[in-house]
Order: sequence, then C-alpha cells, then structure tokens
Amino acid sequence: MKSYAVIGLGRFGSSIARSLYKSGADVIAIDVHEELVNSIADDVTRAVTADCKNKEDLRRLGVDECDCVIVALGTNFASSVLITMNVISLGVKYVICKAHDSTHREILEKLGANKVIQPERDVAEKTARSLTSPNFLEFIELSDEFSIIEIAPPKSWVGREVRELNVRNKYNVNIIAVKKGDRVNVSVSADYRISNDIKLVLLGEFDAINQIKRIK
Repeated sequence: MKSYAVIGLGRFGSSIARSLYKSGADVIAIDVHEELVNSIADDVTRAVTADCKNKEDLRRLGVDECDCVIVALGTNFASSVLITMNVISLGVKYVICKAHDSTHREILEKLGANKVIQPERDVAEKTARSLTSPNFLEFIELSDEFSIIEIAPPKSWVGREVRELNVRNKYNVNIIAVKKGDRVNVSVSADYRISNDIKLVLLGEFDAINQIKRIK
C-alpha cells in the first residue's frame, strides 16, 4: 500500500486526500486549521492539526516515510515554499505542489518539486484542447508534451495503407492501435488499409497531434 501526506486541506487538498484514501492508499491529512482537519477525519487514515513549517514536526508525523507528499497550499506563498523546502530536505521520494501563478510554479520547480500543478490553469488548458478538438474521441495526457488520442481517421486517409500515410516521418506521430467496435488491434501492419468505420489511437507531441487535426 502506498502512503501519502496531503498538507493543506482546502478544496483541492481535501479532494485529493479523499480520492487517494478511497482508492486504497494510506493517507495522512494535515492542516493548521482544526475545523478542516475535523471535517476530513473520517475520510482518511489519519487527520492531524499541525503547522508544517517546522521540519521536525513533519518528521514526527512520519511525513518523511511517505511515498509521496502533496503540498496543497496554493494561496499562501511563503508557507508553501517553506513547507516544500522542508519536505524535500527530508528526502521524500516524490513531491507534488499546488501553485497559484506562474512565478509560484517556477520557484517550486527550482526548489526541486517533482510536479507542480496550477489547477485552474491546467483545467482551462485541457478544456480548451477538448473544445478546439471536436474530432478527438478520447484524450490521455502523458506529460506536458506528449499525449495519446483516439480519433476518427481524416477522410483523405480512408482507403490508404499505413505505409502510404507515413505518419511517423511526416508528423512525428505513431499509430499505436486501431479500434473497430469493441476490438482493438495493437499490431498495426504497414499494409493495414484505413477504413471509415475505425478509430485510430495515436501517440505524439501536442503540436504534432494538432497537425493531424487539421488534415481533411
């Protein structure tokens, strides 16, 4: 069982803590405000009222032994930075932080946070991608640069073989599977002929994927 500590129990932190616990993880939920701690006590492994700006308090709570720590104090810039420094100095394997703006994000990244999330910005960007990509049937973000998408083939591709399309060289995108109904073919050969009743599963960078989107 993986163990997590969530520091900061606003809407973002409490939501993550509850979701992790529901998925079967061991979760310590920590906040300086007792009312927030009490409100989540029944939904996590352990809920503690503590000021995490003190590194020894973090050690006492066992935060240094967690597989991952989420620092979710997005609006309190100074506390967020100090707590992140403390968590990293304790040797936690993976640290995720919430940032409220790009400057905050940059500082947390320079401190050594493994992942920095700006919830409002990240949600807005993902929503914009889906709204401007009406032919995307499914979208899975692998990183800040790469994604897997499932699309209906462009009309100009229908009737052509995969080797003719040469998508890897032309667009730096890979066809990793073809779906037809409930069947999935993950061994797409070069002579596979595209039909209009399939869905293509593509892996590539966002910019390359956008090129595919514009093909008629």
